[in-house]
Amino acid sequence: MKIRIRIRIWSRRCGKCRRHAALPPHPAACYGPPRLDLKALIADPNHKAERVFLVGVELKAGSPWETADSMTELAELARTAGSNIVGEGTQKLESINPATFIGGGKAEEFAKTCRELGVDTVIFDDELSPAQTRNLEKVFAGTVMDRTALILDIFAQRARTREGKLQVELAQLQYLLPRLTRYWTHLSRQRGGMGAIGGEGESQLEADRRKISERIEKLDEELVIVRRQRATQRAGRQRNQWPLASIVGYTNAGKSTLFNKLTGATVLAEDKLFATLDPTTRRLRLPTNQNVLLSDTVGFIRKLPHRLVEAFKATLEEVVEADLLLHVVDCSHPQAEDHIRAVHAVLEEIHAGDKPTMLVLNKIDRAEPDLVARWQMNHPRAVAVSARTGAGFEELMAELGTALRPVREFLELAIPHARAGVVAKLHEVAQVVERDYSGESARFKARIPPHLHAEFAEFVVKEL
Repeated sequence: MKIRIRIRIWSRRCGKCRRHAALPPHPAACYGPPRLDLKALIADPNHKAERVFLVGVELKAGSPWETADSMTELAELARTAGSNIVGEGTQKLESINPATFIGGGKAEEFAKTCRELGVDTVIFDDELSPAQTRNLEKVFAGTVMDRTALILDIFAQRARTREGKLQVELAQLQYLLPRLTRYWTHLSRQRGGMGAIGGEGESQLEADRRKISERIEKLDEELVIVRRQRATQRAGRQRNQWPLASIVGYTNAGKSTLFNKLTGATVLAEDKLFATLDPTTRRLRLPTNQNVLLSDTVGFIRKLPHRLVEAFKATLEEVVEADLLLHVVDCSHPQAEDHIRAVHAVLEEIHAGDKPTMLVLNKIDRAEPDLVARWQMNHPRAVAVSARTGAGFEELMAELGTALRPVREFLELAIPHARAGVVAKLHEVAQVVERDYSGESARFKARIPPHLHAEFAEFVVKEL
């Protein structure tokens, strides 16, 4: 469940020291430069389920229901990562304790509870500083992680494509870099005094920081190539002048189920947070005989770490470049309005807050009719659907056809009956408004994409 960071120490003389999982005191007989194995930073998805204890804070400026809802979401994240939740606790505070996040006495109380319950890992509902993590691990005498590390672990389990794995590794290393100090506490400073050189712990720390920084630079370079490839793909799509619609929304709102139902794709859709991580784009044919590209993207969440947004810019470019955003909302969720605000906050962060947006109220099959009616009263331009049953899809497709209507030439055409191939092509690429097959030629009123004007130029009677 947690990000498993393992330090491997290599030596020419000590066979026992080849792997220090728990980082015991470094044997005096062992020498040789220790090295950080960056490949071991990625989480192991095959580990056994761990017993975890959740910790949250209710600040004076907040409210009890906000804390309770955030803790419920943290529990869902932990279960998604494969953990067994054995307990949780919260504390009311005026402000965050800079040393231990929660109060020292409360930390000791929770530590005692964790020992009684046999807890493996303690998870905090907010991001901890490196110093807070180090101090809390001393108090709990075990592993302590925060919400950011938990989300990173889920992302590491879910990434399937090379692009996704690159982005996850970049976010993990950026998270790890300021926290390296605690992994080398067993190598203490051996010399001191004015102008003295530090011991193995200090020199090794600098070596590992340099190695991780170099890897981060390499990942940045590779992701620049990924963005360039995506730009090339978009340019190819734009040659067809097909509009792009991106599905966005809070995680587990039913985005992938809706995407699969509309396009016939087979994107993974599970009742778990962040079931979809890698973006997928498919063609969608609208009732107006118009081709649209529909893209499914990673779900958003409250307290989404900024470093994740930065790392996933290559993926989120599909959102930035979209002509229309389909904001999918689970209208049956009691905190749906908060989810909408969280999604808007992330869209603002990636500079997509001013994009044309269609609100899609999903899971109406799980919501009371009165609740759906209130949603539609408060959001009159929203479309209510059920991605599971297909209810409301006709209205959704009609709204998509209206919102994504491209610039088309409205023409009247006369096509001889013998040119059946041209008639078939017209029905394939154009929106035919009227047709009349009487007379020597079939006459049509149709909206045609401008780049196909030359194919029908000889049959144009007039522009409408």
